Amino acid sequence: MMNSAPPSTLSDDRARELAEMFHLMGEPNRLRLVLACLEAPAAAGELARRLGLSASLASHHLRLLRAGRLLKAERRGKQIFYEAADDHVRAVMRDMVSHVLEPEEEHL
Repeated sequence: MMNSAPPSTLSDDRARELAEMFHLMGEPNRLRLVLACLEAPAAAGELARRLGLSASLASHHLRLLRAGRLLKAERRGKQIFYEAADDHVRAVMRDMVSHVLEPEEEHL
C-alpha cells in the first residue's frame, strides 16, 4: 500500500521506527548483510562465509534485521534464507549505494 502523506507528517512512533531501521544499518556488518540480500535470497551460512563473519554473529545480526523489518526469512529444510523485506528496502539501499559511489565533485 502506498502512502502519499509527506514524510514530515510522520507520527512520533513512526519516526522512532524509521530511526531504528537506520540505526540497525549503522553497524557495518548489518549493512553488508542487507546489501548481500538485495538481489536474491541467501542462506545464513553462505552469508556468513561470504562476509567473513562467524555463523553466530551473522545469525545475531540477521535476527535483528528481520525484527527491524529490513529482511524477511524463509525456512527451506534445515536452512534459513534471507532477502530484502520488500522493494522499498531495495530501492533505498540501491539509491544510497549510488549516492556514495558518485564522484565527490558532484557534491560541491
